[in-house]
Amino acid sequence: MGRVAELAGVSVRTLHHYDEIGLVRPSARTSAGYWAYSAGDVERLREVLGYRRLGFGLHAIAELVDDPATDAVAHLRRLRGLLQEQRDRAAAMVTAIDKELEARVLGIKTTPEDQLKVFGAQLYEAIGSAYPAKRRTEPRIAARIWEALGDARTILNVGAGTGSYEPLDREVTAVEPSAVMRAQRPAGSAPCVAASAECLPFADQSFDAAMAVSTVHHWPDPVAGLREMRRVARRVVVFTYDAGTTGSLQRFWLTRDYLPEFADLLVGWPSLADMTRAIGGRAEPVLIPWDCADGFFEAHWRRPEAYLEKSVRRAVSVWTRVGPQAEQRAVDSLRDDLSSGRWAERNRDLIALAAAELGLRLLVA
Repeated sequence: MGRVAELAGVSVRTLHHYDEIGLVRPSARTSAGYWAYSAGDVERLREVLGYRRLGFGLHAIAELVDDPATDAVAHLRRLRGLLQEQRDRAAAMVTAIDKELEARVLGIKTTPEDQLKVFGAQLYEAIGSAYPAKRRTEPRIAARIWEALGDARTILNVGAGTGSYEPLDREVTAVEPSAVMRAQRPAGSAPCVAASAECLPFADQSFDAAMAVSTVHHWPDPVAGLREMRRVARRVVVFTYDAGTTGSLQRFWLTRDYLPEFADLLVGWPSLADMTRAIGGRAEPVLIPWDCADGFFEAHWRRPEAYLEKSVRRAVSVWTRVGPQAEQRAVDSLRDDLSSGRWAERNRDLIALAAAELGLRLLVA
């Protein structure tokens, strides 16, 4: 027991306590007759310590490790996902602290609201409340997605949010890491599992198809998430954005003329080739209709006044991620240009278009 305690980084007293409460009991005996840990006991101890160091209580841990439906591989996948979320949340907090330190060096006093706002991995918790009103299924885009799903009957919707684009005539299982988003799923919608894309708690080829709509940009490791989708499903359909093409920032007047900070959000973003390679598929362009019902970032390309509405911006993560100063500057500049007629002059060719190509892509495998 002493050697196991040393390797695990815990005290012998801790191991005795786990034995007493039945959490991890040594089941083997040495030649001298002492109790010892078998390989299975060590595996269970590893799982217990993993959950414990993530902050789980002993009672909750017992329920997790005693679940007969969860094997060692599933526990490892779950622990990996939880640790990734913890890592990303810590990284986001470091970034936010760095920004505040920079502001203080420059003599800029941050507001209490800025000091308390959520960051990074908790982004959906900040923008989630605006989703039901502004983020709705766009029928023409939905038709493309559902056609790509083909004859698939069982579908996994990864990063499902509040459930937009989930086909109603098929058996759907949703995956969504944000509690805020899960809570806003409509009554009667598909069952939803709390998990991340990079660590899907399903066996290989569990579904006919896996889909992901306007969510890949929120994943800490998009390529890993796409590979996971390919692992658990025979077909993969992903609606996303091509950020790697030369001149991509020039396609949309909002990023070209008002929000250059958008480029910073694309640093480290995988290329379209990387994403299609991850699922072994192809990419198809998706045009955005001028009257798009879904309020994603590019949706209002022919309705610029919409970006002046705070409720529209709160339903799009881009605005939260660039920060309040960049957001306010972009909105003020756009308001001035709409008032003076400069926006109309710069973008007069858009008025006659029924749909625009702004870099959205449907990945199909």
